[in-house]
Amino acid sequence: MVRVANAVLRGCGMQLGSRTQQDRRKHGGACGFADDVAGPPYNGMISAGNNFLFKSGAGCGSCYQVKCTGDPACSGNPVSVTITDECPGCNGAPVHFDLSGKAIGALAKPGQDDKLRSLGKINIQYQRIRCSYSTPITFKIDKGSTPNYMSFAIEDVNGDGDIGAVQISSPSSKGWLNMQRVWGVTWKVNLSNGIGGPFSVKVTTIESKVTYIANNVIPANWQPGQHYHG
Repeated sequence: MVRVANAVLRGCGMQLGSRTQQDRRKHGGACGFADDVAGPPYNGMISAGNNFLFKSGAGCGSCYQVKCTGDPACSGNPVSVTITDECPGCNGAPVHFDLSGKAIGALAKPGQDDKLRSLGKINIQYQRIRCSYSTPITFKIDKGSTPNYMSFAIEDVNGDGDIGAVQISSPSSKGWLNMQRVWGVTWKVNLSNGIGGPFSVKVTTIESKVTYIANNVIPANWQPGQHYHG
């Protein structure tokens, strides 16, 4: 279903809505993606959202198709963006996308990207879509993790993109351990003495309640700050 929303130039979303633009959107912001949003599979095609989209962090990783409709500089061609940040000052509109500069440029006619960015706000159309990445699901171990406490961000989730529940298990855990959302796409679990890797991770999405299991994805010799791919 196509809808209308607001976008800040910075950027926004395909219902009718508004969008704005803000350079800090090239970073992962309140979702926890950090600088990973600049490279594959996101490649800077990202957006912050008001709470209708951000959902207090539960909307992180969701994908939307957006199309610019409110100015002659708009190409009318849809592009796909991932929600990777919150726009707390954007709740004056029912739906508001705060698009990255790259996403805004992709909405413009050739040579019109600077003109589109200069508008500040524009109406857009948007719709929720399935995320489609060529990369496997990724677990980025938080730098503060220890042998007794593990926290990681979950990235590159195909399909729904959002995350509703996460569990972790190992040969020594005697079953699945429930993890807790810290913020955005970052989850944590306390590990009792004697529980070590390799760890399997079970991720369940919100929208369709699809479950992904990455078996033995985090090795026994895991290190803080490392990325592990399912």
